[in-house]
Amino acid sequence: MRTPPRALLTGLAAGAGAVGLLWLVQAAPSFRLDALFATFAHLTGLLAAYGILVMLLLMARVPAIEHGVGADRLACWHSLGGRHVLTLCLAHAALALCAAAAHGGTDLLGAAVGLLGYPGLAAAATGTAVLAAVGATSARAVRRRVRHETWRAAHLLTYLGAALAFAHQLSGPDLAGGLLAAWLWTMLHTTVGVLLVWYRLVVPVRQALRHSLRITEVRTEGPDVVSVVVQGLGLDALRAEPGQFFRWRFLDRRLWRTSLPFSLSAPPRNDTLRITVKACGDHTRRIRRLRPGVRVLATGPFGALTAHRRTRRKVLLLAGGVGITPMRALFETLPGAPGDLTLLYRAGDAAQLVLRDELEAIAAARGAALHYLLGPSDAPFDPLAPRALRHLVPDLPEHDVYLCGPPGMTRSATAALRRAGVPGSRIHAEHFTF
Repeated sequence: MRTPPRALLTGLAAGAGAVGLLWLVQAAPSFRLDALFATFAHLTGLLAAYGILVMLLLMARVPAIEHGVGADRLACWHSLGGRHVLTLCLAHAALALCAAAAHGGTDLLGAAVGLLGYPGLAAAATGTAVLAAVGATSARAVRRRVRHETWRAAHLLTYLGAALAFAHQLSGPDLAGGLLAAWLWTMLHTTVGVLLVWYRLVVPVRQALRHSLRITEVRTEGPDVVSVVVQGLGLDALRAEPGQFFRWRFLDRRLWRTSLPFSLSAPPRNDTLRITVKACGDHTRRIRRLRPGVRVLATGPFGALTAHRRTRRKVLLLAGGVGITPMRALFETLPGAPGDLTLLYRAGDAAQLVLRDELEAIAAARGAALHYLLGPSDAPFDPLAPRALRHLVPDLPEHDVYLCGPPGMTRSATAALRRAGVPGSRIHAEHFTF
């Protein structure tokens, strides 16, 4: 089962509309200043609470959502939505404070001291502060300066903030007075909580115990690039597809704390999975020193960059750098007659080409086209320019395009493909910058 992006967005929008309707039904018309502040404080509070649930759901790793929407798109929605949710939280707090000050005839400081005397409101204030702190760590200027592990640890505080906010919501005026509304609100939170626990905790532990993954080989593929071959038991049950990725945790003393996404660089077969990793940070450099026998926790599969997105007979696979890994798996497995598949591989020079022998063997066996686009990114000639792409693939607008590479290359290639006549709906990409 796969949930299409449009269906998910429609469902989330319908939920927001239901929250707005709940507020509208219970709103008491008044032109008093304190009542106006309170009314809109209730609205922003309800929408903020609903938004927190949506943010948690997007990152719950529910397979139907991940496989239908794509992990990168979910992460983008989560990032964008998180800013709006935090804005609603702060607006709710400010409006509630203004309502209390207007009602009691005091200043804002006096109203704040009075409100914090109530345990539920003190919990809500703490939850808002926690969410604001988490939001601050996600700001680009901050995130570039903190380690990935620190950023992930800070994000775990989101659960604390959500729990504190929920305790406050049940005592709020929009829920406390209606048993049905309170029951539905509680069931909504419970459902999201169960999904989080199941897919982020229970399923990974169950997979680890069931499949008993271990490294069998670490093979050098090129400068700072290695392939890691992992073998286990009953891996067919994972239903992993070419183009998908897992979140890998290697149980080595230097690596066990971190889990990062890596795509499969070969189709799963004979209870074996393979990833190909380029050293670009402390974690990936340590992967090169792993030895056979090390146990592995692999959560997944995730991602929607699979054959299910295909809508045309002809397919262009466009890879940049180590983005060749999911493209190599698709190059081998996508159904097609001779001439239906084309792979364009962008790299700085021939020494940076990864899995070259395998790609050439697949191209020869399948009658597929394979072109290397070599040269520095700042060279006068751009091999990804629309005219260059049309020269290599004359009937380019009739193709589906699968795209994976560094963010800058992916953005420029997407723009070039659009200018070359490929509709955006037929450009399929997935990014791993989340």
